[in-house]
Amino acid sequence: MKTTVAGKHQINLKALAKEKRRFLRIFPEGFYDELYTQWERDYKWEAHKLFKESLSKEEFKRLLHEGAFSTIATRALKVEGRTTFLFSFEKMALRDALRTESGARGFAEGLYNFLYAPGPLKQRFIEWIVDFSKLPRIKARVLSWPNLTIFPYLAQPSKYMILKPTAMNVAAQSLGFAFDYSSKPSFRTYESLMQMADLTKEAIRDLKPRNYHDIQTFLWVIGSAEYERIFEEI
Repeated sequence: MKTTVAGKHQINLKALAKEKRRFLRIFPEGFYDELYTQWERDYKWEAHKLFKESLSKEEFKRLLHEGAFSTIATRALKVEGRTTFLFSFEKMALRDALRTESGARGFAEGLYNFLYAPGPLKQRFIEWIVDFSKLPRIKARVLSWPNLTIFPYLAQPSKYMILKPTAMNVAAQSLGFAFDYSSKPSFRTYESLMQMADLTKEAIRDLKPRNYHDIQTFLWVIGSAEYERIFEEI
């Protein structure tokens, strides 16, 4: 039994039902379970609220107009610091890049345009990749999928996902989804991720996910080694 989008992309609903039962073994009340809130939701939502408070569209625009690129970068890094998505080498690469004047400016202008400029997602995402690829590389490669996608995910969780490659590839395989993954960032891979997320969202709509924070966590529970160990213990 499968569900499709435009007759092309699909997930196996039998496999998803199995993963849903596993998810509910840990979080019996689903996305509204107290343990889920403590482990998975609160820190993401607090980071989102901090982004809204410190880099709302109006405030972001004002800081850009004043040329306060380093302030924007510092605030964005503070938001990221509330989470545990990035590996230490990704954090270091990002911080090194944004310490430079050119890096802070490229990041600030690129992120604002991605989040708030008009235009189709494909165009804005490709431009974001280009902007991000120009960030200075000091000690390590800064252009990784998690670095690229974490800020949109935290800023606007009703619109965007974060891509943690290993877990999402495992989740896709478990759900029978043909994830069009490439380690080199591209819109094709991001579009495929969003398709998997939307299919999953539709299939577990009875759990009432609030946004892509919840969908990403559901897929993370399927695909992460961390939760695989938890399942072995319960």
